[in-house]
Amino acid sequence: MKKAILDVDTGVDDALAIIYAYESGQLDLLGITTVNGNVPLEDVVRNTKKVAQLIGDDRLKVYRGAERPLLKEIHSEYKVHGSDGIGGALGDMTVTKEEEEEFASDFIIEQARKNPGELTLIMVGPLTNLALALRKEPKIAGWIDQVVVMGGLISKAGHGNTLPTSEFNIYADAEAAKAVFHAGFNLKLVSLDVTLETFMNRDTIERLKGTKYHDFVLKSTEIYRDYSSKRFGMDGCALHDPLTVGAVLDPTFLKTEKHFVDVETKSDLSYGQTICDFRNLWDREPNVEISLGVEGKRFVDHFIGTLKV
Repeated sequence: MKKAILDVDTGVDDALAIIYAYESGQLDLLGITTVNGNVPLEDVVRNTKKVAQLIGDDRLKVYRGAERPLLKEIHSEYKVHGSDGIGGALGDMTVTKEEEEEFASDFIIEQARKNPGELTLIMVGPLTNLALALRKEPKIAGWIDQVVVMGGLISKAGHGNTLPTSEFNIYADAEAAKAVFHAGFNLKLVSLDVTLETFMNRDTIERLKGTKYHDFVLKSTEIYRDYSSKRFGMDGCALHDPLTVGAVLDPTFLKTEKHFVDVETKSDLSYGQTICDFRNLWDREPNVEISLGVEGKRFVDHFIGTLKV
């Protein structure tokens, strides 16, 4: 199995990504690291512990990470994820799981050092933890096999979900994203323009009827689906973070190309924009494997099939 760390800001779709990663049986999930993002860190840690308890495997380890971006103010998304971050789906669950003592970025460094060339980082929140790890140990860029990031907007300019130019995860800490993009990682970007091509509506969820996760998926996504319908005219919600896990489980879900990508950090108008130099006008070596298309139905079928336990 592929050794992996899942870095989350749990979040509805983060919760689904955790379950998908675990139930796939394809990943040796060394730990789940948490970061401020969709909701503040305390909510993220609590939600992540609850999802781990829902899964029911005591071997799942949760690590506390960065409580704020490197430089900017905290920006949360309660309107998308509900007041607790997971749509109130596990409101009656008491948190009993203990978190690990090690700080998230230190854990990332430790596992990269112990597993050179074998570790995949699946980053589905802001990139603050990885940027902090880079500051402490720049050599990790050469130790990690692959970094797969949910973030950015590549081919649909003006269709961001935070600013017209920008996707939330990159916007939430653009300085961290810029540091990661320039560090020399083998980096794949699963961007918003592609994840929006994956849809899960009520009918999709009902395919889980009678299974362990049906009630959680239905309840947790209720606010998320309603927001997506009103804001984007979508029939259901997009599976942003699960698709990022899917890109590790089966890379053929995505059509990709390598290009040079940079992150805007200076402009109030376009802070957090991911700029892809398709024509190589900057004459720079490609640093990111970007996603240009997805087999959405095949991915959703795989996601639902994996959760049918």
